Amino acid sequence: MIGRFKLFSDPVHGFVSVPKDLVLDLVQTPEVQRLRRIRQLGVGHMVFPGAEHSRFGHALGAMALMHDALVSLREKGTELPAKDVQAALIAALLHDVGHGPFSHTLEHTLISGIEHERLSRALILRLNDRFNGALSRALSVFDRECGTDLPPAWLHSLLSSQLDMDRLDYLRRDSYYTGVVEGRVGVGRIIRTLRVVHDHRLGRDRLVVEAKGRYAVENFLLSRRLMYWQVYLHKTVLSGDFLMKSIIGRVRDHIHGRMGQEEVDVSTGASPRFMFFLEHTFGPDDLDRSDVLSAFVDLDDTDIIFSLKTWSASHDPVLAQLCQRFLTRDFFRVSFLDEDHDVPATGALQDRVAAWLRMHDIPDTERNLAHFVGSETTRHEAYTADRDGIGILRRDGRIEELADVAGTVMRPETWARKERTWICYPKEVLVRS
Repeated sequence: MIGRFKLFSDPVHGFVSVPKDLVLDLVQTPEVQRLRRIRQLGVGHMVFPGAEHSRFGHALGAMALMHDALVSLREKGTELPAKDVQAALIAALLHDVGHGPFSHTLEHTLISGIEHERLSRALILRLNDRFNGALSRALSVFDRECGTDLPPAWLHSLLSSQLDMDRLDYLRRDSYYTGVVEGRVGVGRIIRTLRVVHDHRLGRDRLVVEAKGRYAVENFLLSRRLMYWQVYLHKTVLSGDFLMKSIIGRVRDHIHGRMGQEEVDVSTGASPRFMFFLEHTFGPDDLDRSDVLSAFVDLDDTDIIFSLKTWSASHDPVLAQLCQRFLTRDFFRVSFLDEDHDVPATGALQDRVAAWLRMHDIPDTERNLAHFVGSETTRHEAYTADRDGIGILRRDGRIEELADVAGTVMRPETWARKERTWICYPKEVLVRS
């Protein structure tokens, strides 16, 4: 048994054991190693100084929790062959390999209309070809395929559902690195109360939670809600995202000749890998292109920061200021319209921004204004009872939907979909003269 595993020291879960087989070979691939150079929280480290953790740590953490869950389920009598255990570990390791630089910040910017899950699948297919089909069962877990001689469908629920190893890891991990204690979740309790039982109403085996784990699950859902408002949708995070997207929009305006006489060269000194995605418009139909996937695997946070440092000295004063603001964390102010009543009406605010631009010798054109003031709506849904809900296993063998369990401390209004509209603008425009 000695030497069959490679140990990774993880501050969140302790030692993570990686089998010295196909799993470790995948850890060593460029696709997975690249995740070391992509921050888990995008611009979150500019709000929470400790949040410098990477997607690589999350990938190992999700795989570690997948292993713990499968060990617990097998101890409770769930039969699962070794080949499906390996497939589930691989799927957990690779589930986020499709994340691009700054994670969710640029998710729809480099390749339009594509969620990172679809990019992950494209890269898993690419790896499967390289490893001569050895990842086929892992791909079945990722796709929730089921049938004769395929992994059971409930394995996909451990990978992607409203209570999966991905969410359990990132909540614990992000809570640890940000210092936001509300994200602490009883991961061990939840994993030890998971069961696989046959649901006669659905006619298939299903992953459920024993009744004694119900409150741990409710705490998980509440923690997820709080982490979204306190971390993932924090005002300054939203501002950083807005600023980054404004920079990319401005660069693309120059590349595609939309600036007229004000056009400047943005390619000199910038990352060629980054420019490849800015100079072209890629969409869903381009996921089977080897050049696109190869360029994507070569791209990480370093390319973005390097390019921003180059553009901070641009002859375009708008692009230069946007980049300087990002690099020095001089972000715009974000106000949620449901709580900040001191913000002028949108029209009046745009007038102030226009005047502020003119003071800095920047034309107050509609295109320029769009880079300095904007409004969006954020949405979050902690739990959806009518879509692949969480089943609670009663002592008598009955399975109830979590939302229907009598005595539950969480009410529908706690986990329901919530929307908040915010407006972003330079804080200087509200300074009274």
